[in-house]
Amino acid sequence: MEGASVSGLFFVLKGKVKVFRTGISGKEQIVRFATKGEIIGHRGFGTEEFYSIGAIALEDTILCYFSKNNLQEALLNNPKFAYDFMLFYANELNRSESKVKSISQMTVRERVIDGLLYIHRKFGANKGFLDIALTRKEYADYAGTSEEQVIRVFSALKKENLISSKGKKIGIPDIQRLKNEISEHNFYLDS
Repeated sequence: MEGASVSGLFFVLKGKVKVFRTGISGKEQIVRFATKGEIIGHRGFGTEEFYSIGAIALEDTILCYFSKNNLQEALLNNPKFAYDFMLFYANELNRSESKVKSISQMTVRERVIDGLLYIHRKFGANKGFLDIALTRKEYADYAGTSEEQVIRVFSALKKENLISSKGKKIGIPDIQRLKNEISEHNFYLDS
């Protein structure tokens, strides 16, 4: 929970999780999504006393918890693990910096497309649709815009046959055509 005392971190063994931070006026900003094999709660690890983010399971999820003490002991006793963890944090920092760049330099349309491509890379597709059902508000919270803007962008993308939809499910009929819409922004950094 955002604001809770740091006690450790979690590895996602199964399921899908959204990681968020509460911003101005209580608005939720989705920082990233996590799935099998990924870590959540690591941003509070180290010198932090409180978690600066929160996480919510988007489907049935199984987590493996490591206490702060057990993790610190493992890092001190296993240099390879400590090195891999350092690389993980360096990659996380790179992704965060890329996200800030995209939010500041892309138009709303480009940010929404970037979000769709990120979700496609993260979760893949199943039967022609992204393998996660998100609300329009969740797409907006990830792209740093409003739900109304996402609805407008989705409507335009549907008219251009760049996406399809069925309820909450979004399909991307031609991934390359969608990538071409934002190719100048190097969206590949945020996998």
